[in-house]
Amino acid sequence: MAAHNESGKKAEEMAAEWLQGKGYELIETNYRYKHAEIDLIMKYRGLLIFVEVKYRSGTGFGYAEEFVDYTKKKLLVKAADAYIHESDWHKDIRFDIVGVYKDRSGAINFRHFEDAFY
Repeated sequence: MAAHNESGKKAEEMAAEWLQGKGYELIETNYRYKHAEIDLIMKYRGLLIFVEVKYRSGTGFGYAEEFVDYTKKKLLVKAADAYIHESDWHKDIRFDIVGVYKDRSGAINFRHFEDAFY
């Protein structure tokens, strides 16, 4: 596996643990539908939440949320629709982005953007 894939996978694991520490329940990781993948599917306060995780080893090239473009959002929505149909979900949903950042000292920080798009 390429180094960027490994760090992305580790970022997804850290984001899931961080969200679980905030009371979120992990339902599924890396749900795939055709060409789309949802990093994390979680439940929180009656909502089904689709989470896109972005890892950055700094902010020199921008923040994580800036890297979820229109095409990516469209793919996430299609995958979410498929998951909703498969799981027969009839309650509210939300799309979040979690940025995982490593600062210069190596510490990991998170930025959570709730209801980031639809």
